[in-house]
Amino acid sequence: MLSDRNHISWDDLKVDEKKMQGFGTKSDNVYRVIVVDKNGNGHSRTVQGAIDMVPQHNTKRVKIYILPGIYREKIFIPSTKPYISLIGNQNQTSDTVISWNNKASDRGSDGIELGTYHSASVAIESDYFCATGITFENTVVADPTGRGMQAVALRIAGDKAVFYKVRILGTQDTLLDDVGSHYFVQSYIQGSVDFIFGRARSLYEDCVLQSTASFGGAIAAHHRDLPQENTGFSFVNCIVRGTGDVYLGRAWGDYSRIIYSYCYFEKIITSSGWSDWNQPSRQKTVEFVEYRCRGAGADMRGRVPWMKPFSYDQIRPYISTEFIDGQQWLRL
Repeated sequence: MLSDRNHISWDDLKVDEKKMQGFGTKSDNVYRVIVVDKNGNGHSRTVQGAIDMVPQHNTKRVKIYILPGIYREKIFIPSTKPYISLIGNQNQTSDTVISWNNKASDRGSDGIELGTYHSASVAIESDYFCATGITFENTVVADPTGRGMQAVALRIAGDKAVFYKVRILGTQDTLLDDVGSHYFVQSYIQGSVDFIFGRARSLYEDCVLQSTASFGGAIAAHHRDLPQENTGFSFVNCIVRGTGDVYLGRAWGDYSRIIYSYCYFEKIITSSGWSDWNQPSRQKTVEFVEYRCRGAGADMRGRVPWMKPFSYDQIRPYISTEFIDGQQWLRL
């Protein structure tokens, strides 16, 4: 059954607080706005409890309005629950926090190590998801010398997702931008090593990428195995700042694609800029691009010779929402 809303609009990221007066709205016997309040004055005290209220194979937008607080819980949104919005206060993103503390080497109830994939504080597998005014957090502080310290704050594996004015906080492997087409706007992403990684096709626009590395680190690691895969990470008008001596990207896959356009780099970028993941053959096939970036970290003189020099015509497909086929599903 097709939804009547096969797109995401600004309205999907808003609730009318004045009209709600602490209560959600209901239609077709299903809540269209579900209020989460850890103090008990909403429909659910927990975020997962609200997600559980959304019917399976939902075909209409359900907004989950999360009142300020720290919600210490591990969240999972299955593929059978599309059209969910998580909404906090866009002006105070730090007030509404979903926080957990698993790392890859932790063991699950079956005694088996979780691994990076299952360490996520929040995992989203549904399509047409969007979030605003929320902090997604994994509180594990990665020891650079430790094993199994990967600790994901957010894993997004659904198709067609928007994150507007969110914060994603962690250290190693903060954001698993797994699969699908995603749009991150005016958001803050923090970590130390490969803190944006995955196989997705995603546009990051007007975001802050905050490195917390004490020495070496990396912003992004993209996995792309074949030249015909229409995937990659494109960062447009982003700020890269913080600490450490970090790579802009690492070649996690033979055809890894990472592109920075019109970005500002503080002096934290290692002079070579990019890593081939100790696989020299990947130098011939990766697409690592810096286009008209600025700041002390954008000095190109020490860069690896195998990064791609793009013209404007070559960069143009990557610098707007057309890169993620936004004309088909975004109404922003």
